[in-house]
Amino acid sequence: MTKQEFVDEVASKSNLSRRDAGAAVDAFLDVVTTALKRRDTITFTGFGKFSTADRAAREGVNPRNPGQKVQIPAATVPKFSAGSQLKSAVKGG
Repeated sequence: MTKQEFVDEVASKSNLSRRDAGAAVDAFLDVVTTALKRRDTITFTGFGKFSTADRAAREGVNPRNPGQKVQIPAATVPKFSAGSQLKSAVKGG
């Protein structure tokens, strides 16, 4: 599903215009991005939790030259943990 298809679904389920639904989706994504940049956690009970995780520096392998080792720097990455209601909805089909 593309972002535009998602906006169309939100518009139809919420009785909003496509423009208003697009603005709502953009606002949601902006709020989540800003919160994760601040290293906050966002929890939607039953749906899931958006958070960040620290990835330690490590040594990797160059895929073009498997004999060459490369250093991968430490990084902060986004993380999503699915909630129980989302898991059971997906599992149940």
